[in-house]
Amino acid sequence: MEEESVTYSPPVKRSVLIAGHPTSISLEPIFWKALEIAARDAHQPVNALVAEIDEARMTVREPPNLTSALRQWLFGRALGG
Repeated sequence: MEEESVTYSPPVKRSVLIAGHPTSISLEPIFWKALEIAARDAHQPVNALVAEIDEARMTVREPPNLTSALRQWLFGRALGG
């Protein structure tokens, strides 16, 4: 596997559709790339994966905001969970 260096960048805002509603999310480019890879691995669009993560975060007692949930989900995935 090719090793990539981390490039520190400010968040980039993108619009995604969740249940047919546009939502803006600001994530650093490295998280957008990780989300795109995770969606590709799951054979689904980024919007569908974001919607799944959004639905899952709402099942916890004190749900984090969507951006935080995405970062946590991606980090958990990177750790193998």
